[in-house]
Amino acid sequence: MTTPFHDEPGAAPGLAPPPGCPAHGLGPGGLRRLYGPEAEKDPAGLYDKLRAEHGTVAPALLQGDIPVWLVLGHSENLHMTRTPSQFSRDSRRWRALQDGSVAPDHPLAPIFTWQPMCVFADGATHERQRGAVTDSIARIDSRGVRRHINRFSNRLVNQICEQGHADLVGQFAEHLPMMVMCQIIGMPDEYDDRLVRAARDLTRGTETAVASNAYVLEALNRLVERRRTEPAEDFATWLVEHPAGLTDQEVSEHLRLVLIAAYESTADLIANVLRMVLTDPRFRARLSGGHMTVPEAVEQILWDEPPFTAVLGRWAVGDTELGGRRIKEGDALIVGIAPANTDPVVRPDLAADMEGNRAHLAFSGGPHECPGQDIGRAIADGGVDALLMRLPDARLAVEESELRWTGSVMSRHLVELPVEFAPRPPQDDHEPPSMGTPAPRVRPERPPSASARHVPLPSSVPGRDPAPAAAPSVPGTDRSQRAGARPSTVTTDAPRSAPAAEPSPDAPAAPAAGPPVKAAVPGQRVPGSQAKLWQAVARWWSGD
Repeated sequence: MTTPFHDEPGAAPGLAPPPGCPAHGLGPGGLRRLYGPEAEKDPAGLYDKLRAEHGTVAPALLQGDIPVWLVLGHSENLHMTRTPSQFSRDSRRWRALQDGSVAPDHPLAPIFTWQPMCVFADGATHERQRGAVTDSIARIDSRGVRRHINRFSNRLVNQICEQGHADLVGQFAEHLPMMVMCQIIGMPDEYDDRLVRAARDLTRGTETAVASNAYVLEALNRLVERRRTEPAEDFATWLVEHPAGLTDQEVSEHLRLVLIAAYESTADLIANVLRMVLTDPRFRARLSGGHMTVPEAVEQILWDEPPFTAVLGRWAVGDTELGGRRIKEGDALIVGIAPANTDPVVRPDLAADMEGNRAHLAFSGGPHECPGQDIGRAIADGGVDALLMRLPDARLAVEESELRWTGSVMSRHLVELPVEFAPRPPQDDHEPPSMGTPAPRVRPERPPSASARHVPLPSSVPGRDPAPAAAPSVPGTDRSQRAGARPSTVTTDAPRSAPAAEPSPDAPAAPAAGPPVKAAVPGQRVPGSQAKLWQAVARWWSGD
């Protein structure tokens, strides 16, 4: 079905469904709505219906029954995002804005209202503003970001680890990205629950979205004003001081763009990866068995459950065609990220693994492709890895069918992810996340053997099983010298030692340690072999 909504804006009486018809959920002109119960409950099903009815480019309705084009095809989305001469990012071209069909207080106004920032610009203006953003992002210390991720991940897990149960959306996924981004931008003191709620509300098309947007901007305006007089080593200062000469308003708007885009997408990405780990045994087995890394798991989710399902928008510069549809000048188009990722042309088998394939549109494409996607990936990779390290036995506390979602035209959010796990003590949040020291495993004694053995020496890798008993102390080598030693293995004829068991609090005190006891040397060893062995260990232990 094709609806010529340029010529017949609003309701078309001849196309209205009769009372009692199952199509009564449709909007004016028989068009499907990208909001409401159907869109929120089953967006993938809605995309399938639109694809079957219209092909790769489908007419649809936004809140207020505003007509738009939803681009469903992968190649069509790539063409649209890579051809700004035909499809502009300047929302002032939107005919619905020009004729007053879209009110200034529309729920999606914070998303499409023109603002002086690169996502609403093309050409030289876009290059100037985007250059300031990408240059400033390039100055971010990736090692420092990793430390923030580990510290804040540990801090969030410490708040729940002793309880044995948690909501991984509300108590982890929604907070970690905001904590890290506030640190990067230079406003750690502004982080609180209200800022998190405002950031979540801003893009959802709710009645309070405009107020939430104003709250976030007020915090950023204060930051810009402060950084004009008190520069620091943070993202806000780099934008303020960039040679592009951004105005205060431009700096505030771009800080909001980076903060909200990175926060929103990463919070949903973390929640979606954790949900998949907890609900798909094969996915979890591949991840825990080493057949898939956390970054590979994140890329798979970017195909299957992208954080942004769609992005508004592009506006037609002139009359043109896309996917066989006649697009009029001033028409609004939506980048269909989720439907493009499931386009049968590029993914005939949705169950197939997409490891190593980054052709998804999770971060859009063309000159407006998300510049901070690597930050989002790093937060998601580190956060998921840290949580699974700290809570390896986490399991879903409800049936998968009981999980609830809420959605908007731009994204689909998991409301809660309740889990259960064995309670455990907190960890120092300045140390890398680890599983802690598991209970020792006592191995049966083995008789000495003449054959060579590879004996693992103490490892500093967090989360690994405790190493066998440490090598005896070596004269002239203190602990500070040994701290930088690298884990390795040595070949020795000495039998493998069992790890020492934890002493019981009721057990009598052990006798004072005497001089080191020489290990038994099998009879077939040549004289001096034991001394050579300990010399090798000493060299390894001291880092030589």
